Amino acid sequence: MRVLVIEDDQGTAKALQMMLQSEGFVCDTTAVGEDGLDIARHYEYDLIILDLMLPDIDGYEILRRLRAVQVTTPVLILSGLSDIDDKIKGLGIGADDYLTKPFNKDELLARVRAIIRRSKGHSNSVITIGRIRIDLNAKTVEADAKLLRLTGREYAILELLAIRKGATLSKEIFLNHLYGGMEEPEFKIIDVFVCKLRKKLADALSGENYIETVWGRGYVLREPKKDDPLVDGYQSPKVSKGNNTPKIKTDAMEKESIEVKKAYQA
Repeated sequence: MRVLVIEDDQGTAKALQMMLQSEGFVCDTTAVGEDGLDIARHYEYDLIILDLMLPDIDGYEILRRLRAVQVTTPVLILSGLSDIDDKIKGLGIGADDYLTKPFNKDELLARVRAIIRRSKGHSNSVITIGRIRIDLNAKTVEADAKLLRLTGREYAILELLAIRKGATLSKEIFLNHLYGGMEEPEFKIIDVFVCKLRKKLADALSGENYIETVWGRGYVLREPKKDDPLVDGYQSPKVSKGNNTPKIKTDAMEKESIEVKKAYQA
């Protein structure tokens, strides 16, 4: 998940960044309100943590302008202003939550996760898709009630796909999610990660494929359809008795195989 922190106190901003990064979030920070407003309008984030008392414009004005241009990114106000009127004003303008300073680390992280879950349509920390169970708090994945061992990158990709189930996500979105714009590798590395993740899921789930390739656009997570003759470019062949070796290889399957081999060789 990707978070933007708009906070002018360098110590607080650094502490927030380190805290979020240690929990697997990608975190960008800015100390200037106008810069934060511009960044939030042009880049996609899962959450904005917003201070109210900034050197140029206050957080209320930033929030007001974002909502005026239909930026719906969830906003958590984190401020030293603790009066009830300040909280009512912030929530009324469009904030999703309000937390006062000084804050407890565990409470902040719990609120961050809860806001993001709700914004994606999930009411609790566990997402179940078919035979897959993803615990967003524990960062674990179970396939048929058995723990599935994934690397950090593989889990991050599956988590993002699960939270946005049914939506096609581009490779650029995955790169931003994994690397946050810092020293990003080429797009083909995403093909490698997805290929490995897909294989682990298929091995654990009797060959079922949950991650579909949308050629030229990216990847999407869906529950596999029973008796679907074409899933992710792989045509399910009819196998006669005594012959368990499928002989059908579609163009899409050949194309993906070539692309992944090239990525491994790079």
